[in-house]
Amino acid sequence: MKYDFTSIMDRHGLDAIAVDALGTGWAPGTPKEGFDAIPMWVADMNFPTAPSVTKAIHSRTEHPAFGYFNPRDEYFNAIISWQRERNGVTGLLPEHIGYENGVLGGVLSALGVFCSKGDRVLVHSPVYMGFSASLKNAGYEIVTSPLRPDENGTWRMDFEDMEKKLSEMGIHAAIFCSPHNPTGRVWEKEEIKRAMEIYKKHGVYVVSDEIWSDIILGEKKHIPTQSVSEDARERTVALYAPSKTFNLAGLVGSYHIIYNKYIRDRVAKESSLSHYNNMNVLSMYALIGAYSGEGAKWTDELCEVLAGNAKYACDYINEHFNGVWAARPEGTYMVFMDCSVWLSAHNMNLDELLRAGWDVGIAWQDGRQHGGDRHIRLNLALPLSRVKEAFDRMDRYVFNR
Repeated sequence: MKYDFTSIMDRHGLDAIAVDALGTGWAPGTPKEGFDAIPMWVADMNFPTAPSVTKAIHSRTEHPAFGYFNPRDEYFNAIISWQRERNGVTGLLPEHIGYENGVLGGVLSALGVFCSKGDRVLVHSPVYMGFSASLKNAGYEIVTSPLRPDENGTWRMDFEDMEKKLSEMGIHAAIFCSPHNPTGRVWEKEEIKRAMEIYKKHGVYVVSDEIWSDIILGEKKHIPTQSVSEDARERTVALYAPSKTFNLAGLVGSYHIIYNKYIRDRVAKESSLSHYNNMNVLSMYALIGAYSGEGAKWTDELCEVLAGNAKYACDYINEHFNGVWAARPEGTYMVFMDCSVWLSAHNMNLDELLRAGWDVGIAWQDGRQHGGDRHIRLNLALPLSRVKEAFDRMDRYVFNR
C-alpha cells in the first residue's frame, strides 16, 4: 500500500479523548499495570490522515492572517466533485450546500424547521448516542423503531413497525442514519425507497445523517437518500462531513445538502440564530485537501484496510467467543457485539464484562449508550496489529479465561 495504515501512533498528551480521557469517570477505565490501552471506543481513527489534508493545511498556515473570510469556490467545487465521483450525485450546485459546525448541530437545525419542541421524532434503534442526547436536550421525544437481524444476520428495517408508529403517534420527522451507526448496515436502494415512500405517505420530513458514506466495506455502494426519488430529494436534509473518513473531528466542519429552496432557506435561518455556526478557515482547507484526487486514493486504501479488520474481528468472534454475536459491518468501522448469551451462560452482567476488558487495556464502549442492553460497541480503525492484540487479550483474559 502507498499510505501508512500500520504505524502505531502515540496520541498521549496530544488532546485525544480516545486515550487521554480514560479513567475520568465517563470513559472506559484505565488498564491495570502491565497493559497499555488500545483505544476502541471513541469513533475516531488511529491512523494518520491523508497527506493531502496536512499539505492543504500547511499551505494555508504559511500566510500569517486568519481573519474573517468567505468560503472559497474550491470548497464548493470539491464537495460537488466528491459527491459526483463517489456517490454518483448529479445536479448538485453550490447553492444546495450549506455549512454546519457538526452533523448533530445540522440535525437540530433541520428539526427546528420540521418540528415544535416536544414533538416526537422517529429514529431506528440501536440509536447512535449523539442522536439520543441531542434530541433529548433540545426537547424532542424519541420514538424508536427497532432494526432486526434477518435469518442471515443482516440488520433490516421493520417497515410495518415504522408505519404503525408514524400513523398512530402523529410523527412528522425522522432521522435516517445511512450507513447505520452502530450496526454498520449499508442500506440497499430498494430499502431506502420503501422507507421514503412510507415517510411520504405520512407527511414525514427526513434528516439523513450520511457522515459514514465514504467508509464502505467490500462490494457495497452508498446510495444517497435524496437520490432514490424526486420526492426524497425534496423532503430530505442530508448531512455529510469529512471528519469520519479523514479523522478530522477536532477541526470541526460539516455540511448539508438541501435541494428544496424553502427548507434550505429555513434551515439556514435556524442555523444562523446562535451566531456561532461559522466555518473554520483551516477546516475549509482540510476539506479541500481531503476531497482531492489523492484523498480519494487514500480513502480507497482505508476502506480496504478496514474491510480486512472487520473480517478478522468478526471471524474471530464467531470462531472463539461462544455466546457472542456480531454482524460484519458493511460500512463504518464499528462493530456492535451482542453478548447476551455469553453473559447469561457466565452469570455476569455487562458492567463486569466491560471492566474485565478495561482492566487489560481493551478500551471498548458500553453498548447501552446506543440502546443495546447487553452490547458492546467496538472501533476497528486501528492498525491490524493492534486489532489482533486486542482480540488476543479478549480471548485470554475476558471471554475464555
